[in-house]
Amino acid sequence: MKLYRGFATVGGMTVVSRVLGFVRDILIAAVLGASAISDAFFVAIRVPNMFRRIFAEGAFNAAFVPLYAKHLHEDGETAARAFAARALAGLTAVLVAFVVLAEIAAPWLVMLLAPGFSGDPDKFRLTVLLVRIAMPYLLFMSWVALYTGLLNSLGKFAAAAFAPSLLNVVLIAVLLGLVATGSGEHTAAGVALAWGVAVSGLLQVAVVVFAALRAGLRLKHERPQWTPDMKRLLRLAVPGIIAGGMAQISIVIATIVASLEDRVVSWLYYADRIFQLPLGLIGVAVGVVLLPDLSQKLRSGDRRAVAESENRALEFSLLLTVPAAVALFLCAEPIMRVLFERGAFTTIDARASAGMLSALSLGLPAFVVVKSLQPSFFAREDTKTPMLYTGIALAANAALSVLLFTVFGAPGIALATSLSGWLNAGLLAWALRARGEFMLDRRFRQAFRGIVLASAVMGFALWGAMTLLRPYFDPAYGLAIQIAALALLIAAGLSIYFAIATAAGSLKPRTLLKDLLGR
Repeated sequence: MKLYRGFATVGGMTVVSRVLGFVRDILIAAVLGASAISDAFFVAIRVPNMFRRIFAEGAFNAAFVPLYAKHLHEDGETAARAFAARALAGLTAVLVAFVVLAEIAAPWLVMLLAPGFSGDPDKFRLTVLLVRIAMPYLLFMSWVALYTGLLNSLGKFAAAAFAPSLLNVVLIAVLLGLVATGSGEHTAAGVALAWGVAVSGLLQVAVVVFAALRAGLRLKHERPQWTPDMKRLLRLAVPGIIAGGMAQISIVIATIVASLEDRVVSWLYYADRIFQLPLGLIGVAVGVVLLPDLSQKLRSGDRRAVAESENRALEFSLLLTVPAAVALFLCAEPIMRVLFERGAFTTIDARASAGMLSALSLGLPAFVVVKSLQPSFFAREDTKTPMLYTGIALAANAALSVLLFTVFGAPGIALATSLSGWLNAGLLAWALRARGEFMLDRRFRQAFRGIVLASAVMGFALWGAMTLLRPYFDPAYGLAIQIAALALLIAAGLSIYFAIATAAGSLKPRTLLKDLLGR
């Protein structure tokens, strides 16, 4: 099945990227720990990342991919390629102007994102400098997003899925250089990392452009033109920009609240990095592959195939996400201690980050469900409904972040994010069901019961194993013993889950293998 092969390709490349990301974050934790420099760097890279997700990965892809599929289906390859070239010219013009303005407004952006930094002038100035160095990353990643959309529409996922790994490769090289020169405790470390972010963006552009050329997708360089199809692209993109902006504002809210207390920004970052592994592996893979798949099937009028893709995407998502959420909730502390507790990263930092990871894990299935349901709207050229529901979830997140931070401290920020994710997922599912555009089929219902049962059994087993292995997660036993204990815990959980899921009929290895191999 083409859909599953796409999930496997994107998921496999995402695993590579996330593993490299772990290496990067382990090095950052060891070199910078939870410090003023790490706080400044994490806020600085959040600025281009935030706008990248608003303009490029979110709004632009949601509007561009269905329209490109429409041109390809109705007008042919030449017309579709001309549309893509016009879109590239317009996107470049807008974002060059935006990056220039952001460079000028960097102090105000930092004040908005991290008002707590204003009490430390050195930390504030460093953050502004790092924002200005890293900001071109937004432009580079927007180009990557457009070429990714083109490649995905042709079913070519590998190069675009691999490209994000280059960010981690470059930053790992920078960090190893800092270790070799002993510069980790100086502000130069933050500057070097920010330059690494910018350079990695340029390398990612080179990878996807080369892949597009190999696929025969050569886009002409054009001057921006205000044509009817660009107007249509803008009409579809604006609600996505607003929706993407609202989603990113929730991150801004979390950062603002976190910046009010020392080291919380860094704790949130390290927890989020672990949280992003299953979210990136499953949620992003499903979202990337499902949108072009649904767009093509809707254009061909095959409603049955559309329903099949939607159900299988949701089934695949929950098959891996529900057990991951249970495991992260129960095993947050040993994960944080084994991965990060060394060098400048203390036991206090590990436990604080673990509390935030446990709270984030409660919302993991919700965020993956959102990634699975949103393409159903986008493929039908409806970007307004997700915008509305994201706005409602954002309002809830803003109120809950402040409230729960005062009640639970730092983990309250993460808990607010999880609760708002469930609200968003529930609203999207309700809307699709009310329209009659999505119904859970019998295969999904049977699989879901087995997923819940297998996850529950695995959870009890992990709880018991944690009791036995807990002493061996202490750094006093040495890194090799820590890694062995964590590996044993993970292996036990995976074995139990997949055995129960297979027995319950939720996981059918032979059928899945045939789908992945296309046989």
